[in-house]
Amino acid sequence: MLLSMIVAHDINRGIGKDNKMPWHLPADFKYLKEVTTGHALIMGRSTFESIGKPLPKRRNIVITSQPDWSFEGTEVVQSLDEAVERCKDEEEAFIFGGSSVYEQAIDRVEKIYVTEIEAEFDADRYFPDYKNGEWKLTWEKSGTVDEKNKYPHTFKQYEREK
Repeated sequence: MLLSMIVAHDINRGIGKDNKMPWHLPADFKYLKEVTTGHALIMGRSTFESIGKPLPKRRNIVITSQPDWSFEGTEVVQSLDEAVERCKDEEEAFIFGGSSVYEQAIDRVEKIYVTEIEAEFDADRYFPDYKNGEWKLTWEKSGTVDEKNKYPHTFKQYEREK
């Protein structure tokens, strides 16, 4: 199984503020759907609650320390290890946030799918530093700025240097 991450962040690696995304970028949602449909998404409970429902046509695995928490259409686990174990037969599984889950998983993943938003936002949650020589940019595509997608953005894929 290929364990990957998918994230959208601003120029400071900001990913959220008050459990919400600080931007609206429909092109990023479309990219997320294209990349992750048919695969497992592993996320923390707060990230899931910020979305409010399971993402369709994907396994939604939610990590929480709350033993009685449940939500229809999700698989609930107590740890990242348990989530990864549940995905062992998947072709690819995606770490989907939030910041603490990204921190726990950054040393375990082989690939990172990034939507880099070329703007600065007020954030209180950040993606770990990954531009430290461990990761090689393997693909990138500029997004289109238009009426619905107001911020310059680039889709990028990084693979861990072997």
